[in-house]
Amino acid sequence: MALYGRVERPECIACGLCQMLAPDLFDYDQAGIAYYKPDRNTGTKALDGQATIHFRLAYKRCPTHAIKRSDHAFDADPYTPTKIE
Repeated sequence: MALYGRVERPECIACGLCQMLAPDLFDYDQAGIAYYKPDRNTGTKALDGQATIHFRLAYKRCPTHAIKRSDHAFDADPYTPTKIE
């Protein structure tokens, strides 16, 4: 089964846990809010292999449940960061 992810940015408190647990999958924009790196937070690119394990760990540990997962691609994301460095 495919696994898709994204961060609901308004729910993020920028605690740093997701980036610490899965640095290949999560990063922070200039405002300090997390985003899902593989597809620029759109939730349209399925995870595979080892990335799935790291994603699930970050997902379970997110204190605000801002990390979302699905077995299908997400619809258009209104919270996609416009400027990621």
